[in-house]
Amino acid sequence: MEPRSSLGPVLTQDVADPVDTDPYPAGFHDELTQDVPDVLVRDARWRSYAPTPEKTVRRALAACAQYGLEPGSVVLATDREVRLLNGRHRGKHKPTNVLTFEPPPGYGGGDIILALETVVREARKAGRPVSHHLAHLVVHGSLHLAGYDHHHPGEAREMEMLESRLLSRMKVPNPWKTRS
Repeated sequence: MEPRSSLGPVLTQDVADPVDTDPYPAGFHDELTQDVPDVLVRDARWRSYAPTPEKTVRRALAACAQYGLEPGSVVLATDREVRLLNGRHRGKHKPTNVLTFEPPPGYGGGDIILALETVVREARKAGRPVSHHLAHLVVHGSLHLAGYDHHHPGEAREMEMLESRLLSRMKVPNPWKTRS
């Protein structure tokens, strides 16, 4: 006896492999996605705080493209996911706003991972739109991939000035300037 949800016997006729029936020439899909970072929205709540997060991420990456390494992916994750990664890779068992992972030697890309709840909390505390803070952190992560850092005051100031210049291209106000 077949289960009630069954639609009958399984078809045994050979079906063409979808790869064989692709109407586009070989390599066509690779050309479309080449050098375009993946933007992965791991939690739908990102869209309630930044209506078009993928667009915001791509605009931020485009603004800083001339400064070096473009990531292979940008992951819009949660505090929980970032806390686990931060603990595993940096020994800090707490979330942070953005994590950046450089690619292995000989490979392009790298990864930028952002924590939703932390990004929202920081944006609200600063009185800024979440989409502006998201753009700022994507620029920040991208500059880290390009070799910029902020361990020393001089480096931090250089990075902050570059971030504000790049964000101004997107019409995002300087995040380092206090709001009146």
